[in-house]
Amino acid sequence: MAQEDTFVSGVAGRYASALFSLAQDDRQTEQVARSLATLEELIGENPDFQQLVRSPVFSAEVQLKALDAILAREGITGIAANFVRVVTVKRRLFYLREMIAAYRKLYDASRGVTHAEVTSASALSEANLAALKDQLKAASGGREVDLDLKIDPSIIGGLIVRLGSRMIDGSLKTKLNAIRLAMKEVG
Repeated sequence: MAQEDTFVSGVAGRYASALFSLAQDDRQTEQVARSLATLEELIGENPDFQQLVRSPVFSAEVQLKALDAILAREGITGIAANFVRVVTVKRRLFYLREMIAAYRKLYDASRGVTHAEVTSASALSEANLAALKDQLKAASGGREVDLDLKIDPSIIGGLIVRLGSRMIDGSLKTKLNAIRLAMKEVG
C-alpha cells in the first residue's frame, strides 16, 4: 500500500481519520462513503451551498439549520450526518471538502482501490475503457482502479491519465505543442 494513499494530515486528515475509525467500528464505511459522496456532489453543483460551507460570515447556528434541512432532504443520516453536525459546531465546515477527500482516500486504501482521472477528446468505447482499466490495474500493482472520466475536446485526441501522483499526457495537443517548440528551436 503506497504511503500517498494512506497518509492524511492536518485538520482535515485528523477529522477524516476519526470518522473512518468510527465508521469501521460500526461497519458502516461504505454507507458513510456514499453519504459523503452525495454531499460532495451537492456542494460541487450548488454555488449557494458552497458559500454556506466556505464562508465564515454565517454563524454555526445558521449553518447547522441549513445543513440539517439538506441532510434530511438527501436522506443522509447516522454517522455521516452527525459528523457534519460536529464539524459545523466546531466551526470547521470550511474544511469539509478536504475532509471528504481524505475520508475517500482512507476508504479506498482499505478496499485496495485507487482512482485515476482520464481525460479524452471524446467518449471512450467500452472496449477501450476495459483495456485502459486493465493497463492501469497493472500499473498500480494490481489494485482495482476507479476511473473518473472527463471529456475535453481541446486536447484534440489521445488521453491524459492521472494515477496517484503520476501523470501521462498522451494528448495530441501536447504532442503538437512539442513539435511547435522544436521547430522554433531549429529556426
